[in-house]
Amino acid sequence: MKYFRELRPTFADRTDWALPAVLRQHAAARPDAVWLDAPEEGRTWTFAQMLAAAEAVGGGLIEAGAVPGERVVIVAGNSSRFVRSWLGCAVAGLVEVPISTAYQQEVLADQVGTVKARFAIVDDVYAERFAEITEAAQDIERFWVIDTGRLEDAIRVLNGAGWPAAPWDDLEAPRDVDLPVVSPRDLGAIMFTSGVGGPAKGVAMPHAQMYFFADLSAALTRLTPADVWLAVTPLFHVNARFMAAYPTLVTGARFVLRSRFGAGEWLGQIRESLVTVTNVIGVMMDFVWKQPPRPDDADNTLRCVLAVPTAAALVEPMKARFGIEAFVEVFGLTEIGAPIATPYGEDRPPGACGLQADEWFEVALVDPDTDEEVDTGELVVRPKVPFICGDGYFGRPDRTVEAWRNLWFHTGDVLRRDADGWFYFVDRVRETLRRSGENFSPGEVEAVILAHPAVLECCVVAVPGEDEVMAYLIVGDEVSPEEVWAWCDSRIPNFAVPRYLRFVADLPKTPSQRVQRNTLRAAGVTPDTHDRVSMG
Repeated sequence: MKYFRELRPTFADRTDWALPAVLRQHAAARPDAVWLDAPEEGRTWTFAQMLAAAEAVGGGLIEAGAVPGERVVIVAGNSSRFVRSWLGCAVAGLVEVPISTAYQQEVLADQVGTVKARFAIVDDVYAERFAEITEAAQDIERFWVIDTGRLEDAIRVLNGAGWPAAPWDDLEAPRDVDLPVVSPRDLGAIMFTSGVGGPAKGVAMPHAQMYFFADLSAALTRLTPADVWLAVTPLFHVNARFMAAYPTLVTGARFVLRSRFGAGEWLGQIRESLVTVTNVIGVMMDFVWKQPPRPDDADNTLRCVLAVPTAAALVEPMKARFGIEAFVEVFGLTEIGAPIATPYGEDRPPGACGLQADEWFEVALVDPDTDEEVDTGELVVRPKVPFICGDGYFGRPDRTVEAWRNLWFHTGDVLRRDADGWFYFVDRVRETLRRSGENFSPGEVEAVILAHPAVLECCVVAVPGEDEVMAYLIVGDEVSPEEVWAWCDSRIPNFAVPRYLRFVADLPKTPSQRVQRNTLRAAGVTPDTHDRVSMG
């Protein structure tokens, strides 16, 4: 039986597994080494400079009245100011709550209302969204606004909604403020994960969990201080945070941050910054592969790609074309990190997603109804070391008890394990959709569509064989597909808006009146289906 046993923690003393301790140790040991490289801003920050910036931002938050343990909402695109806000919250003992920039209206209101933050940091372009949810955001006392070109307008909007607001740069002014000692057990972040069966859930992540997730990613990629890691995915997402940014902070490598992914620019960015490691999600591998090949594609410094999930059919072709030494993968969730991982450079069977990190996690496959062990079943996980998994769902004790029942975390994913120890994803226990690398609940989308006055019933399903979503609708009053799409556009993220709409007279149901989603999925795209892409 094989296992993943490549992790030997960079910081051997677990009392150091908190972000402030990690940053301060590197700032003391190698103050002039560059950590953050932001090419689009034309700036770099050494470890010492980043520590000074983080302490200034953290001091600014404390001076404004923030108390360790309180939450700070951040809604922003990738930038150095986002990074400094994240680290500033950490050194001040505050709980950072990064929220997707795709969220607005009901979804944003639910997440902001759940965490009850007193302070918020936002890009200027997202200020209007808070003005639209003033009731849900009533706990927020003050905003700091990141300038992307509309600073004055954003401050005016927030002031008009009754909030004090100031430029973000005011936070970084030097000040003499005592900062707390942060423990690995302290809550460091609340990261929202997919709302399976209801609203999204905020995972309460202690500092030790965040450190461990990052160090495991570093071990997975064999990261050293000589490496350069490029991130093009959003910092509010676990993928960029704990599988790119934080691993470089743990190991002392250089972190290159770009604002977004572009398949046509990807290789040029790798060459420009001498990147050795990067990460991709979803269909990014496919987009890169479909770029016109050039004879010098392998002329680059890239040696390792962390791909979640890996497009198995593209691994060997991409390694040959771009000169990549290794593709690695993990299987995990925000709640538990990565209990399953692929050893560096080891050949794996087609479709395998990794081996158990058995020194750190217990895992089992169980019947989702009985929790009895089976050969193919729901993956359940629990840690062998304190605080390397989440502390539950913030503000949602009922969902916490449900997910952690019988002292195991229930992933909602069905896997199987072969005789050699390799795990394979089979299916999902719960109704979960995945599009553009994002997991989300059909219930979230259905709730928004059902709020339309013309819609009586709605069922949202994935389209077989495609990374797309379909909504079946029963309506009482006449409504056009365009009206439904416009309704969705202003209320849910772009990745969750159904591409396909089908108006029907009834929905197939079980005797207990549950919609038979399998029947709807099997029907696929029919001649009477409205396709947003083909309709323009």
